[in-house]
Parts: sequence; C-alpha cells; structure tokens
Amino acid sequence: MRQVVPPKHRGFARSMRADPTKAENVLWQALRNKQLEGLKFKRQVPLDGYVLDFVCFEERLILEVDGSQHAQSESDLMRDRHFAALGFKILRFWNDDVLKNLDGVCQTILHETGLR
Repeated sequence: MRQVVPPKHRGFARSMRADPTKAENVLWQALRNKQLEGLKFKRQVPLDGYVLDFVCFEERLILEVDGSQHAQSESDLMRDRHFAALGFKILRFWNDDVLKNLDGVCQTILHETGLR
C-alpha cells in the first residue's frame, strides 16, 4: 500500500540521498542493486513521518547508520518501537563499525535475515 508522503519529507529524503555520510555511502555500495544475497534495499525512504536510512521491505528490515549524536537518543527509541510494532526489525550500526568492519556489518544483516 502506497503512502502519501508530504512534500517536505520527500524533499528531505531526496537531499539525504544526494548528500550521504561517508558510512552511509560505504554501506549503500554494498547493498545497492541487490548485491547482498539478492536483498533489495532502498535508501533514505520517507515512511510514517520518519526517513529510514535503508529498508528492505521484503524482509521487513530497517538499517540505521548512526553517529555519536544518536547515543542514548529517546527519539530513536520511540521510532524503533513504532516500526517494531509494525513488524519491522531494526538494526543500528555506528558509523565507525561500517567504515572499519563492513564485512561484519553485512554478515550481521545476513544473519538477521536468515540468509547466513
């Protein structure tokens, strides 16, 4: 079911796609074009008033790549509860983990989807 996305959210998501963080770009290069075991990920997807870093709708899996500003974030916890209630699994990775251990991050993603 398609959602109506407010123009403000659509524009914000578009700008986030155009100017990703280094960690987001590194992870996207591993995920794009179904390169990770055929999983189809989309990036910077506006959904329910939030913009998701990466989402695989088939697996109901959301990936978030966070910097230190997200440590102990109550708004992130609320957002995670919202999507968990909708049946999504949320994986959060620190920027540093993506940059220094991309293989480990990809293995974690595959493990959570049951593909490894």
